[in-house]
Amino acid sequence: MTQTINLTVNGGAASGDVEPRTLLVHFLREHLNLTGTHIGCDTTSCGACTVLLDGRAVKSCTVFAVQAADGRTVETIEGVATNGDLHPLQEGFWEKHGLQCGYCTPGMIMSAKHLLSRNPNPTEQEIRNGISGNLCRCTGYNNIVEAIQYAAAKLGEATED
Repeated sequence: MTQTINLTVNGGAASGDVEPRTLLVHFLREHLNLTGTHIGCDTTSCGACTVLLDGRAVKSCTVFAVQAADGRTVETIEGVATNGDLHPLQEGFWEKHGLQCGYCTPGMIMSAKHLLSRNPNPTEQEIRNGISGNLCRCTGYNNIVEAIQYAAAKLGEATED
């Protein structure tokens, strides 16, 4: 038995027929071909699958696609850049070497985006707390924190203009 779902993904209408037990991460990757949302553990431990659901960071391996339907909005890493321009978080990860293998990066960026939407000028500890649900096995987190600080400063400059 399938159910038709309708939702907004990265600013556009999306729909599909899914089984009620289909996870949001699988709907995004397999039905919408948005493979930037990574599957790292299937147990909510790593955060590689983090997306924004109605502006709030969620691990998409713990949300059923049917829960994200009916007027709800999802933003994935593919929706972060606008008109071909990197978001300051993406730019920060590039400039501050916040990634190595890159597997955790989409989830880190989405968690950081949620954090900066609530707290535009976080302290280092607030950043570390904000990304605490995301695991990185490569970087040691220092460059990730610096990348988020870079983005916060750049976003702060943009609001002053």
